[in-house]
Amino acid sequence: MSETIEQQIEQVLERVRPALRLDGGGIELLKYDAESGAVHVKMQGACVGCPMAQITLKMGVEAALQEAIPEVKEVIAVAL
Repeated sequence: MSETIEQQIEQVLERVRPALRLDGGGIELLKYDAESGAVHVKMQGACVGCPMAQITLKMGVEAALQEAIPEVKEVIAVAL
């Protein structure tokens, strides 16, 4: 049985979490929208409100996800 897209996303997030933790931050997968290819995440810790968080999200997390999972079109940070 193959992994779900959500499982694949979680595996990629596990690879980027150590770098986020170094700066006191984190990231949580909220949902994957198969129709739009959007991954919705919640930034945590020091990443919340950090001016660099959007750059980290796009250049780091989004790039890693798109490289590993072609179905991913964008990553959206959701403020809860």
